[in-house]
Amino acid sequence: MKTLTLYFREYCSLCHQMLAQLQPLQAQYGFDIDVVDVDADPILEERYNELVPVLVDGDTEICHWHLDEAKLAARLAAHTGEIG
Repeated sequence: MKTLTLYFREYCSLCHQMLAQLQPLQAQYGFDIDVVDVDADPILEERYNELVPVLVDGDTEICHWHLDEAKLAARLAAHTGEIG
């Protein structure tokens, strides 16, 4: 199953909104979400500070601030048929 990473802040309303929007899509597309608190890692905090929430697939950013369902669907479709 594919795992996407959501760079997140606990006090960020946009972060909670994106996470809530992703949850129903998990059943539809079959992926896991690894939620990472950027404030727990100074390197991540510096990299993603004003961009959170940021949804990534490996090293590829899918979207930030607001969920882009079309980009997410395209990214997941690109992995259809891959092993792993």
